[in-house]
Amino acid sequence: MARYAVLSGPSFAAEVMDQHPTAVVLGCQDERLGARLREVFSTPFFRCYSSGDVTGVEAGGALKNVMAIAAGVCDGLGFGSNARAALITRGLAELARIGTAMGAEPLTFMGLSGLGDLTLTCTGDLSRNRQVGLRLGQGESLESIVSSLGMVAEGVKTAHAARLLALRFGTSAPITKTVCRIIEEGSSPREAVTALMTRELKKE
Repeated sequence: MARYAVLSGPSFAAEVMDQHPTAVVLGCQDERLGARLREVFSTPFFRCYSSGDVTGVEAGGALKNVMAIAAGVCDGLGFGSNARAALITRGLAELARIGTAMGAEPLTFMGLSGLGDLTLTCTGDLSRNRQVGLRLGQGESLESIVSSLGMVAEGVKTAHAARLLALRFGTSAPITKTVCRIIEEGSSPREAVTALMTRELKKE
């Protein structure tokens, strides 16, 4: 059994440093080790849960960055709250499809490393990935954004990896593909979103 753990969840570092209430999840296959580590990391303002689904915790923490870029694009284009809510909801379904195809447990994506982290990164102004999408939507080039950001926006590279994973597992990933079209192929954000919205209709 693997004796390591991964920490994920909705946690902007600046807010943790300011001791604002924060909840995260620690993925660890070893249940006893996970229980011990959650006690080590928890404080009155930093609550740590544990989960045996390491793959799910890792996948949620990585894939939400791609969705945050997409959410930022929608905001940058001025599409409003309806578009953002739709993006978060369908983004959650998409990252859950990819994650479960990798062997994760579906319910993990309804927790802190899935829905929690996704909501934070798609709506919070401290989200680097949302800022990338916001500036793309406002017409700035990716090169200019990355060079001036001063920090790493993981979703830029994760989008390519997520697209390859979706292809490998035969999983539908329209939002990921749309992000890749914008950041890798130079597609117009507005045209890319229009193509996403006008795909063949289907059941939810």
